[in-house]
Amino acid sequence: MAEPRRLLVVLGDQLDANAPLLHNADPARDAIWMCECAFEADKVWSHKARITLFFAAMRHFAEALRARGWTVHYRHIGEHAHNRLGEALAEDLRALKPATVAMTEAGEWDVASEVAATVDAAGLSLETREDEHFLCSRAAFADWLADRKQPRMEHFYRVMRRESGLLMEGLEPAGGRWNFDADNRASFGKDGPGALPQPVSFAPDTLTQQAIADVETHFGGHPGSLDNFDWPVTPDLAQAALADFITHRLPHFGDYQDAMWTGAPWLYHARIAAALNLKLLDPREACAAAESAWRDGHAPLNAVEGFVRQILGWREYVRGLYWARMPGYREANALEADAPLPAFYWSGDTSMNCLRETVGDTLENGYAHHIQRLMVTGLYALLLGVRPGAIHAWYLAIYVDAVEWVELPNVLGMSQWADGGVMASKPYVASGKYIQRMSNYCDGCRYRPDTATGPKACPFTTLYWDFLDRHENRFAGHPRLKMQINNLRRKGDEARTAIREAADAHRANPDAA
Repeated sequence: MAEPRRLLVVLGDQLDANAPLLHNADPARDAIWMCECAFEADKVWSHKARITLFFAAMRHFAEALRARGWTVHYRHIGEHAHNRLGEALAEDLRALKPATVAMTEAGEWDVASEVAATVDAAGLSLETREDEHFLCSRAAFADWLADRKQPRMEHFYRVMRRESGLLMEGLEPAGGRWNFDADNRASFGKDGPGALPQPVSFAPDTLTQQAIADVETHFGGHPGSLDNFDWPVTPDLAQAALADFITHRLPHFGDYQDAMWTGAPWLYHARIAAALNLKLLDPREACAAAESAWRDGHAPLNAVEGFVRQILGWREYVRGLYWARMPGYREANALEADAPLPAFYWSGDTSMNCLRETVGDTLENGYAHHIQRLMVTGLYALLLGVRPGAIHAWYLAIYVDAVEWVELPNVLGMSQWADGGVMASKPYVASGKYIQRMSNYCDGCRYRPDTATGPKACPFTTLYWDFLDRHENRFAGHPRLKMQINNLRRKGDEARTAIREAADAHRANPDAA
């Protein structure tokens, strides 16, 4: 082909065949550019399943484009000498000599800056198209945010419900309530979940097997396993994953979305976040399918509303906050936490059973559901006082669905309260009793969740009281934490001193637990 009129840059999380970038282009005159770069896998120590998911999905997307008549300049890992995306793009801009470059707006701040700088250095103009995968544009979110002194997701969510019409009966929310979260906190009890519907599995095809082999070759020392890799890597597979969830797990998703159980990583969760974040699945289709399940009588409203809220509410909200707060958001550390991340986050080698189970599942599957992330791995890091940037890097590295725009606000804002209340009104702090109530992780554990000091003390419980003690002045007047502070004050000086000493001893060597 002749020198392309436009070179269309498609990033690894922009695998949307219906993107306006492609609709407004001409395969006879324009060309696609895609690249696998080591830096994107190495900037955090990425789980091998996360790298494989990106590579496999990108390669399938490139093949689908070629089948539609597109020229795709695809740079495979190991077939070019460049570590960074900008370096590889700069070389190809010199070789291909396009008249201009176009792309969908990047999802990550650094990538957007790198591509823009590279194109500018080449003396070319960059056309940037809005990412219409999302239901709320960056500009619309900025307008909404500008009118609020204290933004809250619930307020934004109601706006999105009205604008989208999802789960609405005229001007009122379906069922007379905007939020059914209070109905979605059941645990399994002593008998456990019983027989669970296992998610549909996707055996790796030839392209995915090649991606697995390349990851083992170039990133073999990275954490995680690829023995059971079966994530959806095409739009058709993503649709199958959604249909499987709607049919088999959505009816019980609401009741048990916060529950945890040993040896059951999937429970009733959807397992479609990765497909959404790579743009293999449209969020409108996911929400519409869930709403149809409720209107058809297949799933109860509390389950469907909880699912829709995660996509229409949280997902859109954190994306808006990310772009409104970057690039400084990454440096947020309102609680002045500075402890290193314990080594067991990379191995699961700890006697704290809840952490051993959750980290073990994560290393095996590249997955843990939202309560395991928020109230086990995230809670422990918050109570221990881990530097927010360190736990952020771990989450970004270890989960297959992690992309920075969604992961960073959830971790720094909601999980670690590092932004001082921008994302969440209070820190999500709890003792080991919460984990005992929502799981069976405490059964057989050497620690007792109701004990804060002594040889059987649960580190979560010790650190919970120590967290309140360390931040007593900060939260004494907080409307949602002052009751917990008052409970701390009832303990008396001797008990509080013992808690401080126990917390200091644990903090000195958390990997010994």
